[in-house]
Amino acid sequence: MKTTSHHKINQEQLKAFSLLPVDKPVVMMNLLKFKDTVAETGLSGAESYKEYMKAAMPYFQKANAEILYLGKPQRTLIGPEDEILWDKILLIRYKTPVDFLKMITAKGYPAHLRDQSLQDSRLIQCH
Repeated sequence: MKTTSHHKINQEQLKAFSLLPVDKPVVMMNLLKFKDTVAETGLSGAESYKEYMKAAMPYFQKANAEILYLGKPQRTLIGPEDEILWDKILLIRYKTPVDFLKMITAKGYPAHLRDQSLQDSRLIQCH
């Protein structure tokens, strides 16, 4: 069975996201599954993601982003017992959707570091 991994933004969903009210905060939930080893660097996916976070921090700060939570899920209390959990969950609040959009399109934003560290991910807009 072929497994599909996701780490690129869905352009149709991004277009809908860009139409959100510009004066309301948005929380982005990141579900992260790391590669065992990143071919480009030899680092583990988790180590590579730490490098992404260091490189992305100035962009988060410029976007007025607030990291609400970064942690590892421990167990499923409601749901299938055999479900494989994500490696990390990251919740980030942006003051506006525009702040998020400006950040991910800013010159030099290290999206490539995020991409190379992940086996699979989800980026879910919440409010």
